[in-house]
Amino acid sequence: ELKKLGLGDNVDLHVYEVPVEYQAVQRLIPALWEKHRPQLVVHVGVSGMATTVTLEKCGHNLGYTGLDNCDFCPGSECCVEGGPEFIDSIIDMDMVCKRVSALGLDIMVTVSEDAGRYLCDFTYYTSLYQSSGRSAFIHVPPLGEPYTAEQLGRALQAIIEEMLD
Repeated sequence: ELKKLGLGDNVDLHVYEVPVEYQAVQRLIPALWEKHRPQLVVHVGVSGMATTVTLEKCGHNLGYTGLDNCDFCPGSECCVEGGPEFIDSIIDMDMVCKRVSALGLDIMVTVSEDAGRYLCDFTYYTSLYQSSGRSAFIHVPPLGEPYTAEQLGRALQAIIEEMLD
């Protein structure tokens, strides 16, 4: 939906699907940063527990014990050996949440400090590490629970536009 809506003529939007696999994330995220050299990368992940559109404040390096879609888990249980315990996004997620909520969209936006110690958090930390904090992660609920694809697309558009501002 976001690809259909776009982000205006001044923003190059690249959409990729990242596999739910630790080793793929470790290869793909640095390669995408190298290829595009973006100002900002925004990751979006579906959470079966989410009931709102959730802006994640930080990524965590430690505590990855769940098996991925290839039945793999990093032996070190971390994203980057020797990396900081967590990395905050340089984006003020509380302000983005406040401003997007004030737009009166038919979605609820919240903020979180824990993206879950699975592939979403792993991806976020890896991206934050690559970018010195110039990344964002947004958790969305499954389609229809309660939002439609169109609602989520409009919400993502508004959130990313606010982040870029």
